[in-house]
Amino acid sequence: MATHSTNGTNGATSNKSKYDPNFTQHVIDLMSPETKPRHREILTSLIRHLHDFCREVELTQDEWLIGVNYVNSIGQAYRTNRNEAWRVCDVLGVESLVDEINHKIVTEHLQNGDAPTSSAILGPFWSPDTPFRELGASCVLNMPADGQLTFFHGTIKDADTGRGIPDAVFDMWQASTNGKYDVFDPENQTKNNLRGKFKTDKDGKFWFYCLKPTEYAIDTSGPSADLLKIMGRHANRPAHIHMMVTHPEYIGVTAQLYPNDDPWLETDTVCAVKDDLLLDFKPVEKGKDSKGATLDVQYDVRLLSKKYKPDSTMLMGNANGERKVEAQVEH
Repeated sequence: MATHSTNGTNGATSNKSKYDPNFTQHVIDLMSPETKPRHREILTSLIRHLHDFCREVELTQDEWLIGVNYVNSIGQAYRTNRNEAWRVCDVLGVESLVDEINHKIVTEHLQNGDAPTSSAILGPFWSPDTPFRELGASCVLNMPADGQLTFFHGTIKDADTGRGIPDAVFDMWQASTNGKYDVFDPENQTKNNLRGKFKTDKDGKFWFYCLKPTEYAIDTSGPSADLLKIMGRHANRPAHIHMMVTHPEYIGVTAQLYPNDDPWLETDTVCAVKDDLLLDFKPVEKGKDSKGATLDVQYDVRLLSKKYKPDSTMLMGNANGERKVEAQVEH
C-alpha cells in the first residue's frame, strides 16, 4: 500500500508538496532485506532519478506510453549482429560515460608512470573468430579501388614502467571504404577481411598493414535512428580503426582510433572520440615500402597491471551476441 497521507476530506493530501513526498521512498522500501547491497545501491539511485525525472518534466501519460513503446521497439529490433539497446546507449553517450568512469576507477591510485590508454566503445562488430596473423602481415584481403594501404605500427607498454610488454595481443578490425564490415558485405569482402590479431615481440612492438579508415553512417532503420531524428542529429561516425589490446597480466583496453583530421570528430553520433585516441597519418615516400603502403601511422598503447582491477567477462559475452540477463553487479 502506498503511503499517501490524507486529511480525511475527499482524499486531499495534508502536505504542501505538489507531489506526494513519500511515494519514492515507499517504492524504494519495497525491496526486501535480502536484497544484495550493491543491487540496493543501484536500484535506489535509479528509482530516485527516474521519479525525479518524471516530476521535473511533468511527464504526461501519453508521453510515458511513447517511452514504453520505444523501449519495446528496442528489444524487438534485436537480432544477431544488431544490438539496438547497445546502439541507443551509444547515441545517448552512456557507454562512453561508463568507459570514463571505469577508467577513472582503475587509474585513481596510479601514482607513477603515464596514464593508461583510454577505453572507448566496443561497438557491435567485434568477432571472436578473428585470426592471428604474423607480425608484418596485411589484414587487407580485398583491396578496394579507393583504399589507401597503411603501415600501422607501435608498442604496447606497461603504464607504470614504460617498458614494452611481450606477447600482448593487438586485435583490430575496421570497415572497408564502402563503410561496411566483412559480415555485412559478402559480395565484396571475404570473411575476416580487415581483421587481425597481432602478438607483440619481445620488446612489446607490433606492426601490420591495414587501410586508412573511412567515415560512415550508422544503420538508420531502427529505433536508434528515430532517437537521432528527434534530436536533430546526424548519423555519421568519424573514420576509425577498432582495437582490443589484451595480456593475461594486464587490464585490457578496447577503443577506436581516429584520424586527427576527420571532419566528424566533434559530432560523432556515438560520442566516443577521446583526445588520446587520435592518429596522425603521414605519407610514405614513394617506393620506400616493400608492400606498397602510401601511409604510415604509429600508435603506442599503455596498459595497467591487473593488480589495479580484475577483468570483467560480461562485456565480451554481450558483444558476442549472448542475450543472458544476469545480476552480476556485485562488488
